[in-house]
Amino acid sequence: MNQLTQQFKRTFFFMMCLIAPLAMNAQVGGWKPELTKEAQAAISEIEKDYPNLKDNIKKAYGYAIFPKITKAGLGVGGAGGKGVVYQGGKITGEATMSQASIGLQAGGQQYSEIIFFENKEAYDHFTNGKLKFDGQASAVALEKGASIDVAYKDGVAVYTKAIGGLMFEASLGGQHFKFKAK
Repeated sequence: MNQLTQQFKRTFFFMMCLIAPLAMNAQVGGWKPELTKEAQAAISEIEKDYPNLKDNIKKAYGYAIFPKITKAGLGVGGAGGKGVVYQGGKITGEATMSQASIGLQAGGQQYSEIIFFENKEAYDHFTNGKLKFDGQASAVALEKGASIDVAYKDGVAVYTKAIGGLMFEASLGGQHFKFKAK
């Protein structure tokens, strides 16, 4: 029984280590000016490796940048982060992304995510809280030195850039977004 208790404690500690970053990433309250700074820093960092990002941003009807999404899982997983939403070069609000997943997965990671909106309809779909990504949707992982050719599907294109961590995953899940106008 003592061995079972120790195994439970180790598993519980490990899960808390994975989930704690998600809790720390959550922000409570109103508009956070530092979130805008983080979003701009993430865009600048991505532009270093992908100079044509500026052109894609200019061509898009709007976009959302999530500078740091934290993801963790061990069988059951979750992810979350806050981002800034732009339309016509101006900030229109902030968004929260949450994700739940189940399946073969272990580890934790952080990444940046950019969601491009091709047209007003896709932008409105996002800002009205109707945009959800399920297991069928996929983001394109940016590879250093490659150009970003925005490929829209249903008016939306998603790109991610790894920040750090290690995650092994073969799971089903989905992302859900909430928008709050500035």
